[in-house]
Amino acid sequence: MRTDVCEQFGIEFPLFAFSHCRDVVAAVTNAGGFGVLGAVAYSPARLEEELRWIDDHVGGRPYGVDVLVPAKIDESAERAARGDGGLDTMLAAVPKEHWDFLFGLFEKYGVPLPDFEAAKRAGGRGGTQVTTRGATELIDVALAHPIGLIASALGTPPPLMVERAKSAGVPVAALVGTVEHARRQVAAGVDLIVAQGGEAGGHTGEISTMVLVPEVVDAVAPLPVLAAGGIATGRQMAAALALGASGVWCGSVWLTTEEAETSPAVKAKMLAASSRDTVRSRSRTGKPARQLRSAWTDEWESAASPGPLGMPLQMIIAEGAMRQISKVAESGNEGARDLANYFVGQCVGLMNTVKPARQVVYDMIEEFAEAVDRLDRITTTD
Repeated sequence: MRTDVCEQFGIEFPLFAFSHCRDVVAAVTNAGGFGVLGAVAYSPARLEEELRWIDDHVGGRPYGVDVLVPAKIDESAERAARGDGGLDTMLAAVPKEHWDFLFGLFEKYGVPLPDFEAAKRAGGRGGTQVTTRGATELIDVALAHPIGLIASALGTPPPLMVERAKSAGVPVAALVGTVEHARRQVAAGVDLIVAQGGEAGGHTGEISTMVLVPEVVDAVAPLPVLAAGGIATGRQMAAALALGASGVWCGSVWLTTEEAETSPAVKAKMLAASSRDTVRSRSRTGKPARQLRSAWTDEWESAASPGPLGMPLQMIIAEGAMRQISKVAESGNEGARDLANYFVGQCVGLMNTVKPARQVVYDMIEEFAEAVDRLDRITTTD
């Protein structure tokens, strides 16, 4: 099972685990995989705290950081981030009709209103992390730590990111959803391509993993490719390597682990969900992102909705509201439970039990070995 990425990154298994939870990142890294912390949810100061914690808990083993660097965001938000108005200017860019629609959702579903000024500012601070300046600050924090990889989660990494990473001796990865995206990433100087099929949770395209991976492998060879998109089992891991990938990149499967950041109410929804219970929706970030279908996604697609805004303005609306929704859902409020959701891929139908992240790694590797043995027996018999 020692593929080229195992040698390149000094890991035992070619299993890369994306998570917003530092505990998951550390657990997977310590189990022989490669944990990758999603940084978009953090301010620079908070990211510094998280990475310092990981450094203290992985004993020098390799891990990475994933930064959301979109190729294009709402122009008014980018101007606000560059100008003197800052957060207040960005908040002012959200139309009143969208705030009114949000207030109406809280009333319709019987969810107590939060301190909306505080919620708006919390969402706004999250939105600034996907501006050029905000992403650059996170990149600088990440490269100040002994990370083994930095990844661009949405769009071609900017030259500054590639240059700073190369200077620090840190490989750069990029997620792609089409062959054309992959070719642009190679031209930008990335070292590792993550071919993410439409089954994936979060921001994703429409081409399936089974089709996308071999296309990208052929297009960018000899650059290594990780397969992503709905991968949650060792059998799928074996299939990915058969398609030419050097390993896998998994995100959703960690959301029902014991360590996951997922709220109990949402985790319960995931455990009960089928693979048909997800939807690609712009209702959380402003860009198509696969997530659990809920009253939230349905309402933003309804005729009464003013329609989702672009990134990061929709993030400002959604993330501040979701904090309150998740909090109230834990008290048993049915309306909040109906609205609550989170990013997750179609493999949610395979996520039926709560396990420690380390056990998920071991189970995947054991099943991978069984799948390879089964194929070997078939080949030998033939």
